[in-house]
Amino acid sequence: MKNEHIIPVQIRFNDIDLMGHVYNAKYQEFFDLARIKYFEEVLGNLISWTHKGLIIASVKTDYLQSTFLEDKIEVVSHVSSLGEKSLAMTQKVFKNGQTEPVAIGKTIMVCFDMKKRISEVIPQEWREKLIDYEPDLNINQSVRKL
Repeated sequence: MKNEHIIPVQIRFNDIDLMGHVYNAKYQEFFDLARIKYFEEVLGNLISWTHKGLIIASVKTDYLQSTFLEDKIEVVSHVSSLGEKSLAMTQKVFKNGQTEPVAIGKTIMVCFDMKKRISEVIPQEWREKLIDYEPDLNINQSVRKL
């Protein structure tokens, strides 16, 4: 059975644009917040954002419905593919308990040594924890395209 990583996100007044709905760039902030929480929970202290971490190589977002200040939203995150040096994460924003997402984000991240400034193979210990958390994970799939 697949784990679901879910975090609630508070919509703030400054997230709203002139049309009265959440500005599209704010969804990236929601995804960033959820992504960090996901890796904190799944990898714990194995990941170090100042030494060896994951950097974003590609982002794609589909906006499906408008979201407003009064909406209650949550972000569901999961890693869908795991390659040698990269992984793909899919994130969905849901509002007010709906079953259809209001936005879907797909991100490709690359394991990166921050000091050497080069990409590296995802450490085996990270792989094991991700596979344990995500039993339906596609392993060793190419994750270069969204």
